[in-house]
Amino acid sequence: MLAAAATLAIGGAGAALAAAGPDSSAGPDEPAAHLPALDRASQLERSLNVGIARLGYTKLYEQADRLGIAPKRDLARTEAGKVRLADGSAELRKEIAAERRKPDYATPESVGIDQSTLDAIAACESGGDPTAVDASGTYRGKYQFDLQTWASVGGSGDPAAAPEAEQDYRAALLMSRSGSSPWPVCG
Repeated sequence: MLAAAATLAIGGAGAALAAAGPDSSAGPDEPAAHLPALDRASQLERSLNVGIARLGYTKLYEQADRLGIAPKRDLARTEAGKVRLADGSAELRKEIAAERRKPDYATPESVGIDQSTLDAIAACESGGDPTAVDASGTYRGKYQFDLQTWASVGGSGDPAAAPEAEQDYRAALLMSRSGSSPWPVCG
């Protein structure tokens, strides 16, 4: 269908140029101005390349949008008459792949803890900031985990560097196991 549309567009352009006839600024005895010959094969190739790049761009854009990644703009570029996806598309592909590798964490509700309860604790502990670190560096993340407690609920690495969904889930696990005692002031 794309090829047919490109052929019609090229054919229409050729017919319009042929119908234009001699240059209207030339007198009756003067030769017509030179009209460039249309290279239908290269025009068709450019049209097809634009269509292929557009399909690739659309596919990347839709994948990024479904995964909640801000889709990039201006991913297509033209080189020597050929349209290709630009370097930004490689970066977007990497972001899409990384997002797909991220584990999905269960919700706090799945372990019997209400998110609003956790939100109140987080507001008190860190102002709700998942990257918060106390002045001593001991307590980290939205729920101010120490590294030992974080590991006890299956966390690894720095709690303040973990995704917020993971912090919520791990806090829910801790609360389901120990109640509010891990947060003596805010629980």
